[in-house]
Amino acid sequence: MARRMQAESLVPLLLITAAILLFGNRWQNNAWADRLVVAGLTVVILRYLSWRLFETVLPAGIFSVTGLFIWTVFIIEILAWLDTAVLYAYMLRRTNRTPEADEHETRLRGMAPIDLPEVDIFIATYNEPAEVLEKTIVGAVELDWPQAKLNVWVLDDGRRGWLQRMSERLGAGYLTRADNAHAKAGNINAAVARTSAPFFLVLDADFIPQRNFLYRTMGFFEDPKIGIVQIPHNFFNPDPMQASLNMSKVMPDDQRFFFEAIMPGRDGYDCAFCCGSNGIVRRSALEEIGNKLPSGSITEDMLLTLALKRKGYITRYLDERLAFGLAPENINAFFIQRARWARGAIQIMFLREGPFGGPGLRWYERLFFLPFHWITQSFGQTIAMVTPAIYLLTGVPPLVNASADTVMSYQLPAIVAAIAAVRHFAPGKYHPLATMAHGVLQAFRLLPVVVATLLKPHGHAFKVTPKGGEWTEIQDTATVAICLLLCGLMTAGLAINSSYNLQIIASSHLMPVVAFWSVVNMVVLLLVAKIAITPQLLRSEVRFELNEPVVLRTEGGGQAAGKCHDMSLNGIQVEVHAGRSCLPEAGGWIGVDVAQVGVVPAQLRRVFKGEDGSLRAGLSFALPAAEELAEPWEERYPDRTAAAEGAAQLRRRLIRKLFTKDRVRKFDGQDDWRIGVSMLKSIVASEQTVSEVKNACQDAARPVVPDWLRALQLQTEPALDDEWRAVLRAHEESTNDSSAA
Repeated sequence: MARRMQAESLVPLLLITAAILLFGNRWQNNAWADRLVVAGLTVVILRYLSWRLFETVLPAGIFSVTGLFIWTVFIIEILAWLDTAVLYAYMLRRTNRTPEADEHETRLRGMAPIDLPEVDIFIATYNEPAEVLEKTIVGAVELDWPQAKLNVWVLDDGRRGWLQRMSERLGAGYLTRADNAHAKAGNINAAVARTSAPFFLVLDADFIPQRNFLYRTMGFFEDPKIGIVQIPHNFFNPDPMQASLNMSKVMPDDQRFFFEAIMPGRDGYDCAFCCGSNGIVRRSALEEIGNKLPSGSITEDMLLTLALKRKGYITRYLDERLAFGLAPENINAFFIQRARWARGAIQIMFLREGPFGGPGLRWYERLFFLPFHWITQSFGQTIAMVTPAIYLLTGVPPLVNASADTVMSYQLPAIVAAIAAVRHFAPGKYHPLATMAHGVLQAFRLLPVVVATLLKPHGHAFKVTPKGGEWTEIQDTATVAICLLLCGLMTAGLAINSSYNLQIIASSHLMPVVAFWSVVNMVVLLLVAKIAITPQLLRSEVRFELNEPVVLRTEGGGQAAGKCHDMSLNGIQVEVHAGRSCLPEAGGWIGVDVAQVGVVPAQLRRVFKGEDGSLRAGLSFALPAAEELAEPWEERYPDRTAAAEGAAQLRRRLIRKLFTKDRVRKFDGQDDWRIGVSMLKSIVASEQTVSEVKNACQDAARPVVPDWLRALQLQTEPALDDEWRAVLRAHEESTNDSSAA
């Protein structure tokens, strides 16, 4: 009888496995297949929830410690499944706006420049360093759009004199205000009151727009109902999980699923929302809500979408890589960012302008703007991690009348079906083990934030996500301690209950399930502990893979052909074709002739063999640091002004080449199993050896470029500088016209 029951319990799981094998990747992006997947998943989940409620929850009652714990777990689980239902509703209406963007771009490029709309670019900043802001300003000034129709403004809530000098040198305007009321929203509102273009693009200080940004997005405003056009956040550096597990080339960042699966689904319901950066706003729409961004929540972006939606305006979402920024560079910055997002989303729920507020929203629009995810993830992942320890050490079960057979028959099929459905809708963007570890990582630290905000929605300080990486290892001690504590408690619980004399749970059909649950939890917790330690940064600038020919020029007129392997603002790795004899000794000078940049002065740091056996040279560039652009060199070094300006323009051209074209980081495309194995290996893997950490940094006293190399630069610079001078000249003329008006 026992064997027959065990065989029967496997039938649902086998049926789901057969369905997964049948579907495979054959019917992705097929509307009927999508509906069939959701319908099948709904049946499986309703079957599971019916078993949970009637067999494992209701018999326990509620007026006891055990009953109260069982009901608490069940209610949190129901909320999580409701969040999952909303997710699959998004999946059924995913959009692809690229064909529309193609049509709009063709139309816009066919128009006379004078007929294109004027656009203000707002770069909102508070305390970001020069090396972060420089790239964003250059990217904004270099946008492919008629210069007479483009106004770049740096909005400095830090009121820094050096930033004003940098902005002016790079061709951008500079605005500040007397105070920092309402944080970022107040900063943007102050700029809105002092500018007049019919559209404005908001950029965070670290987001670098690609040159074709405006031609890909502005055409959507042909529809008068479009109030905002939003594009995704993409990143050119690894996030904390990728960095800690050394998987930046294997696994995409944690926000890909949101921006490439969820937001296109929300767009299908006209419920996409402004994400703070990379969004263009129609000024006339803003005027209908008082010509100001709402400031009742620290996530003013989502509140702006809701306010405009009540006036009939839509936030349109275009899923294209049109701007790249900095992912949180360490675990502390990550938690500051996510805590602000969670708190802001919950605050909106309590506002009159929020989803429960006045008229103007459909029922599903109100539902979609509720902060289900932040609440259910914080409570759900935390309860999932602590429940096995509670059961093993106290004997209080999370459910009754359950055994390995029933769990195998009801719960496991529901979990497998839900995971398979997500992978059907978002192949390559969802990895179960990574998602679980990331959810637990957030849950431990965000649970106090969620509870505090639910109890007291307002009155919390606004914290800017730190930008500009620290060089030292950073550890979130609290998260590491919680993970190790829970691992210890579950290990102790398993050991105690394996002893006949000490066991707390004398006999239970649930014990095998909880033992397995504990092992899975411990693996996840060890991963989370690893992620909570951000390793020391090896480079101050991100290197991009860039395979193109370069020419190495040496003193005396020598030159050798080479091929770039990767490049950053600080250096380059070159495959040398002519052999070691064409290179100087270590520390010697070389001019690296880079297409669209010019001759970049560099010093040879090392010569080595590449993985393919080719001869490689590692060179560090001798360019001015970003901070030097902010120095008043005309006053301090009048005799070096021309040389400083030439070096600064060379740096700007290099920024344009590296950061204003789609240099997206590529991934190996490994499947879930391989990614899971790689993550498990990372738990015991040693950290990368920190060698030559400051190799990418420029010395405090930058070496002086030799005369022969400077002369070589001067021969190639005039033609390359003409374009930049034209940009500055157009900006000055636009500024003078505005002043005259």
